[in-house]
Amino acid sequence: QVQLVESGGGLVQAGGSLRLSCAASGRTFSSYAMGWYRQAPGKEREWVAGITSVGSTNYADSVKGRFTISRDKAKNTVYLQMDSLKPEDTAVYYCKGTTVQTVVWGQGTQVTVSS
Repeated sequence: QVQLVESGGGLVQAGGSLRLSCAASGRTFSSYAMGWYRQAPGKEREWVAGITSVGSTNYADSVKGRFTISRDKAKNTVYLQMDSLKPEDTAVYYCKGTTVQTVVWGQGTQVTVSS
């Protein structure tokens, strides 16, 4: 099965931007629907954004208008562009890939937004 590795997390001031990457290995994931999730300390993991195998996107209300999910199938990579970051965006961000038969999670990358 495909393996996913997130990168691009870090420390940023409120109002700043980060771009997260989710790189796949082992096989192409052109047929996967991809998503980003996040988990803040003391909270449950929540869905942030998703993109289908044909490029349709959707977002949680909390990030709509600020975050953009995209994919580059030639590079087997999914991105999450995060703009206008807020302290409440602080969390570990996880990449997920799904088909009708498979669910794959990455290990996560830390995003910290300072006030």
